Amino acid sequence: MFRNIFTTFANCFKIPELKSRILFTLALLAVVRVLAYVPIPGVDGHALAVWMAKNSHGMASILGMYNRFAGGAYGNCAIGALGIMPYVSASIILTLVQAVFPKLSKLAREEGGRAKIVQYGRYLTVPLCLGQGLYFANSYLHPNKLFAGFPGQLVVMENHYLYYFLAVVLMTTSTLLMMWLGEQITERGIGNGVSLIITVGIVAGLPYAGSDLVTMFTGTESQYHILGTGLVLLFLLIGVIAGIIAITQAQRKVPVQYASRMVGRKMYQGGTNYLPLQVNQSNVMPIIFASAILMFPSQIFNWLFTSGPLFFKPYAQQLATAFNYGSPAYLGIYGLLILFFSYFWVATTFNEIQIADDLKKNGGYIPGVRPGQSTSEYLHKAMSRLTLAGAVFLTIIAVIPIMLYKQLGVSQNIAQFFGGTSILIAVGVLLNTMRQVESHLMMRHYDGFLKKGRVRGRF
Repeated sequence: MFRNIFTTFANCFKIPELKSRILFTLALLAVVRVLAYVPIPGVDGHALAVWMAKNSHGMASILGMYNRFAGGAYGNCAIGALGIMPYVSASIILTLVQAVFPKLSKLAREEGGRAKIVQYGRYLTVPLCLGQGLYFANSYLHPNKLFAGFPGQLVVMENHYLYYFLAVVLMTTSTLLMMWLGEQITERGIGNGVSLIITVGIVAGLPYAGSDLVTMFTGTESQYHILGTGLVLLFLLIGVIAGIIAITQAQRKVPVQYASRMVGRKMYQGGTNYLPLQVNQSNVMPIIFASAILMFPSQIFNWLFTSGPLFFKPYAQQLATAFNYGSPAYLGIYGLLILFFSYFWVATTFNEIQIADDLKKNGGYIPGVRPGQSTSEYLHKAMSRLTLAGAVFLTIIAVIPIMLYKQLGVSQNIAQFFGGTSILIAVGVLLNTMRQVESHLMMRHYDGFLKKGRVRGRF
């Protein structure tokens, strides 16, 4: 098995086009990693990086998750602190807006309309960068408000106006540069450029996880045994990755029959095809939305406890404790939010009415189901059942790192690779990249990563 994998990687460099694409991708990803270490002028980034490495609870917040996506750039106070996420956020906003504005949805389906939507996403990225850059610059100026227990100051520049200007402009420019690099990777490299940039940022946390893992088993006060806890963690990691691969590729193939039809003077023969319905249609979005929303209740109640009305302070303290990261109430609401956003995202991105109309216009129908309204209802029911399975899977994956962190005391640097957004994104992107590499190999009559079959979806 491993010999076949090594042989496949060697074959990748025997194909000139594939070799140039891989080297081009690696070179641009190296540039992205450099942006994660160039500090903002006037900011002591090393101090925050050291503090976050020693205090893994700082990684449990939404900013900690953002720092993982940015490859540690936020913790380094680097010019690439915003990462590629503003561009991703702009794309998500436009996807949601298409469900509200029919004209935009119609534009996305027209020839050349997709390119205009992408251009709108670039424009929207700029104000998002400016707003988030200003927020990040303020967080560096007042670190104690976001990082409880952080000693000292980060900004050493006396002129704060100049600091704000430099920080916001440099962070915005870096994000726009990463956006352009991601598009270049997609066009001239291998894989999806934006997704690869996020994945490389996540993988960059492996050295910190390895260091914490060594300390966990060899520290002077260690309570873990490598033959006990170590093997459990190993099998859990293998099971999580295997489950993610299975669910990510899982799909229900709905058969579609096309009747013979006459277009002008040309006769088009009918045939049988299938409509793939993904089990995890919403991917990682429900977890991101749920995590973002649950960041606020605990902070609001803590603020009410310190600055709110006197009669409400005891209740505010109890509510703040109830909504702490990893508490039973937090986990329960977290699971419900993931379930809700799974259906919300599918309802926004999967238009069964449009699909049914397209099938009817092209002479296609699902065997045993009448075209039109009946087809739409059939697809709605099928997608609802698949979404429930995908939502349950996402909830389990999202809860695993929280349980490891809160119940077993595993550091957040290690726990992030046992579930949650990090491992979901990394595995999904790597699978997509492997499919593209395998397609290049198959075209040149080389074996793929598997001796039998291909990396593909499942029934």
